[in-house]
Amino acid sequence: MSGNDEGFVVSYLAVLLVGGIAVPLNPLAPVAELAREVASIAPKVALAAGGLVAVLGAAGVKDVVAVDLDALGDARASRVDRADDDVAVLLFTSGTAGPPKAAMLTHGNLAANIRQVLDHPGLRFESSDIALGVLPFFHVFGLNVVLGVSLAAGGSVALVEQFDPVATAEVISEQHLTVVAGVPTMFTAWIDADVPADTFSSVRLAVSGAAELPARTADGFRDRFGVELHQGYGLTEAAPIVTSTALMTGSPPSGSIGPPVPGVEVRLVDVDGADVLAGDPGELWVRGPNVFPGYWHDTEATERALTPDGWLRTGDVAVVDDNGGLRLVDRAKDLIIVSGFNVYPVEVEDVLREHPDVADAAVVGEPSPRTGEAVAAYVLAVPGHQIDTEALNAHCARALARYKCPSRYEVVTELPRAASGKLVRRELRP
Repeated sequence: MSGNDEGFVVSYLAVLLVGGIAVPLNPLAPVAELAREVASIAPKVALAAGGLVAVLGAAGVKDVVAVDLDALGDARASRVDRADDDVAVLLFTSGTAGPPKAAMLTHGNLAANIRQVLDHPGLRFESSDIALGVLPFFHVFGLNVVLGVSLAAGGSVALVEQFDPVATAEVISEQHLTVVAGVPTMFTAWIDADVPADTFSSVRLAVSGAAELPARTADGFRDRFGVELHQGYGLTEAAPIVTSTALMTGSPPSGSIGPPVPGVEVRLVDVDGADVLAGDPGELWVRGPNVFPGYWHDTEATERALTPDGWLRTGDVAVVDDNGGLRLVDRAKDLIIVSGFNVYPVEVEDVLREHPDVADAAVVGEPSPRTGEAVAAYVLAVPGHQIDTEALNAHCARALARYKCPSRYEVVTELPRAASGKLVRRELRP
């Protein structure tokens, strides 16, 4: 557990070097959430910086080692060889369905996606590149795309621990960064910030991912800074990149997520798992050496996500566009994406129902100009009780990461349910 600093990078690479499995954790997550994650993986040792040592201890980690870069010296451990199918990293994700669980990414998965990026001139990093390292390294986008690809190419990463549009713009300009990867809300913030128009003059590749890129953001970024903003699509379970408009020639088509990266197969299938007709939408399935082998100690969830012949069911509905790329048209799952982070409604609903005043709850995503999507909660009071939304918000903050907490509460007298009793969230969406 660490921010985007040298301690994280050294520790992560050291764990892999000695044959361990790295499990990056969110340093801003509440103790209750960390405790659930720690309990699910039973770690052998934990590395933490500064005050985070106590946080991990409170989360139930018995052995916590503080990272002190100044005390590392020049000691170097012997390398432990690992096979491609050995697990390298566990990353917590809401996945294609269900509450957060640990996705297993093997050495082969990570290396394959790095090769897939480096094998195409549109995405390739060079040894002369300097990438912005502000995407959190406990998220696969920051970990394997920004950090992994940069280091594999022999390039550099400018480490930034917290995103601030003005401060980060200064880093980009002063250090002459050439590659900027971010989520849509970051690019929107730069457009709106008081920063010079030539801030991104050294940038040759700007890529947005982890959430849908609004056309107004892509157009606004190009108009304001003179840099084309590319859209990518990926999942933690694919290590992560599946498609990118950076693989296309010319300006990226609005709304497109581009074609698949080299070595990745995609299919669009109907509810029976058969390929849809040309031009029809279908669930996007992905297969390739970058696709994960499953979730840590969760056979049931793994079988839901992967077909017997290795196709990853993404839960996203797509169609082939006129330019030969893919375009997302719907989400078959109820996943909410807040600033690029996955929020699964069930997890938030379970926390809400733990409050003594709440009889039932439903959570959906709603558009947000700041975070792309925001979490909206519809709550039903226990008979005879009154719901204090401020108290409910404090209750959520103690159990959930900040981005998972509802930004809006609405007290209702009933929730939409099917005859089977299943919650029908789509009736609550704006």
